[in-house]
Amino acid sequence: MSEKFQNFINGEWKYSDSGEFSENRNPANWKEDLIGLFPKSTVKDVKEAVQSAKKAFEKWRLVPAPKRGDVLKVVGDLMTERKNEIAFEMTREMGKVNAETKGDTQEGIDTAYYAASEGRRLFGMNAPSELNNKMNLSFRMPVGVAGIITPWNFPMAIPTWKIFPALVCGNTVVFKPAELTPKTANTLIHIIDTAMKEVLGKDYIPGVVNLVHGSGRVVGEAFLADKDINLISFTGSTEVGKRINEVGGRELKRVSLELGGKNAQIVMPDANMDLALDAVLWGAFGTTGQRCTATSRLILHKDIYDMFVTRLTEKTSKLRLGYGNNENVDVGPCVSEQQRETVEYYVNVGLNEDKAKLCCGGKRAEDGDLAKGWFFKPTIFIEVTPEMRIAKEEIFGPVLSVIKCRDLDDAIKILNNTEYGLSSSIFTNNVNDAFKAVRDIQAGITYINGATIGAEAHMPFGGVKATGNGHREGGWTVYDFYTEWKAVYIDYSGKLQRAQIDNY
Repeated sequence: MSEKFQNFINGEWKYSDSGEFSENRNPANWKEDLIGLFPKSTVKDVKEAVQSAKKAFEKWRLVPAPKRGDVLKVVGDLMTERKNEIAFEMTREMGKVNAETKGDTQEGIDTAYYAASEGRRLFGMNAPSELNNKMNLSFRMPVGVAGIITPWNFPMAIPTWKIFPALVCGNTVVFKPAELTPKTANTLIHIIDTAMKEVLGKDYIPGVVNLVHGSGRVVGEAFLADKDINLISFTGSTEVGKRINEVGGRELKRVSLELGGKNAQIVMPDANMDLALDAVLWGAFGTTGQRCTATSRLILHKDIYDMFVTRLTEKTSKLRLGYGNNENVDVGPCVSEQQRETVEYYVNVGLNEDKAKLCCGGKRAEDGDLAKGWFFKPTIFIEVTPEMRIAKEEIFGPVLSVIKCRDLDDAIKILNNTEYGLSSSIFTNNVNDAFKAVRDIQAGITYINGATIGAEAHMPFGGVKATGNGHREGGWTVYDFYTEWKAVYIDYSGKLQRAQIDNY
């Protein structure tokens, strides 16, 4: 009998009001490895979680910010102790190789320690008054109840990017993880609650963090409808993001959206070719291409195009597919049957509609044990033009489109020719070209001689155009989303001063 997992509401683990469950299975061994059963939650479950968070907010906001940071310091310690276990189970749950899930977990650890230190750095800004005997101050204040909705591809890192800043700023949380990665979410919430109890002791506050499993159609929509959720932070598809933005705007909820990407790596003739090859292999096929920062376009200067394609095809054909917890595996499965079908759909678009040339992959990988999971061969299209659908639409799988450019200006024009603007990369040893790329590329992130992926916890993360609505995750900038600014004027003149009326 498979384990039945629970929601976490008001400091208690409990089953959903529905009494129903959904299966969570290993995408590398779908039929044989049932991980567990997770609640199909209801609107009633969400309301209970939100009300517990609303009640807890009145006490949690009064806990000194450094002490809130102390909780996250313990969270980081506990995650460090359990890093290997978390990574193993995450690979089992969503498929990417163990080295990557260790990195995903480490990102959460880094975020915990960074957020812990921000408990002592939630600085306000003070300004001189234009009037005599008056002082002007400003403070960061928590917003309230934060609704957190996260994707399956980074099931530890992305929730920590959102939950940890929310908590250290004094907000309370209701968390809906992706349906495909519920177990990692349970582990994270258990760790946070353990840290809360260790640091707060008898002053423990139930309801500061709540976990509600279930579908976006039910749980996500309930987040939007609940007037006691003050802000929503969402990472996922552009389509869903637009829905959240529309409803959230109508309800005047604060909304942060991190959406799609169609990232490109430029390679110029003076680049280190070995380095550029390693980068595109990692960028395109790491996490089986299932990253918003994945390198889905490769823009090659005409003078190196043929040589680079030959070498890239050779290296790609040697990548080893398999279950990510096994040794010597480079690429895991797609996360689900549906995701693999999406990849197949776009391969057919590339072949039949775009008329691009397939030079590698393009098929399911079903030899031996690979037949047990949702594996797809790393795929490369060449002779791709900027207007083709495979060059413009997000695929979210191991598919790379290679485009030829004339010069740097042409490369930047091609890179910018998409509705998205998350990550970007250029390989060159020409400092002038590098700085021109930094200036002219339309993206929230630009790497010089690095792959399009690899965010650091203390730096801003996010994009422009259809990639989001302007907020950033990570670094110091995310704390602006989770706080309100309050201006305070202290007048010790002993008389009524009417600012500009009396001063000018």
